[in-house]
Amino acid sequence: MDQNFWIHLKDDFIELLLHIGPRVIYAIIAFMIGMFAIKILMRSLKKLLNKSKTELSLQTFIESLSVFILWGVLIFIIGSIIGIKASSFFAIFGAAGIAIGLALQGSLSNFAGGVLILVFKPFKVGDLIEVNGVLGFVQQIDILYTRVKTYDGRIVTMPNGNLSNSDVDNRSMNPYRRVELDLKFHYSEDMGRIREILLRTLNKHPDILKDPEPDAWLDKIGEYQLVITARCWTKSEIFWDVYWDQLEAVKKALDDEGIEIPIPKQKIEANQFQAEIIPQENQKE
Repeated sequence: MDQNFWIHLKDDFIELLLHIGPRVIYAIIAFMIGMFAIKILMRSLKKLLNKSKTELSLQTFIESLSVFILWGVLIFIIGSIIGIKASSFFAIFGAAGIAIGLALQGSLSNFAGGVLILVFKPFKVGDLIEVNGVLGFVQQIDILYTRVKTYDGRIVTMPNGNLSNSDVDNRSMNPYRRVELDLKFHYSEDMGRIREILLRTLNKHPDILKDPEPDAWLDKIGEYQLVITARCWTKSEIFWDVYWDQLEAVKKALDDEGIEIPIPKQKIEANQFQAEIIPQENQKE
């Protein structure tokens, strides 16, 4: 290669820099301004959604979708500044969209699932739900995933596609829930007396509903004991507080009345058998 080749190469490179350089600088400036504008727009959007009292589930979905759209617009603007024609840009996006769509079929399913969740509302942010063995409160619904916080503080992220096709046990949708206590008693106990103790105890709690009234009924005749179910209604948001309060109150009331929980017969027979065997062994010694 002679010296003229390097001179021509140098001149071509300088010409390319002079042609493209300003566009690259403008693109960088546009990128910085765009990032700042996206932050301002998202902040304004959050304030607008809060003022309009938009449902929290829809609010988080709109925010995540808006970020995605705004970044897409910014990339389009930067490409136009660099010199990519709109037709070429759309062709690139179309081809990329097909490739991404084939590679991310699950993500598209999750997006569709998120839309279905917002339309049909099987649950919303703040609801207590159980789905696929996970029990917790819905914290956030994004365009692809839903985050659930369990009672022990774990954050479980679930794909919207799976959620929209699963059985969801929503324990907050109904404003009221029934507290049920399954209690076991000896056959010899007086049903009327037990029912009176249970109803008197349940009615003392200040947070239960008076209509329907608390009730207590024989639910099952077991092999060694009777199973009585005591029930009362309360608000869904305080269900567990009332459940634990009533369980402790019933236990204390039964103790005060001298009513004990029956011991399984097998356990008694095992203890008697052990009591009979040990003396015989001692005699052999």
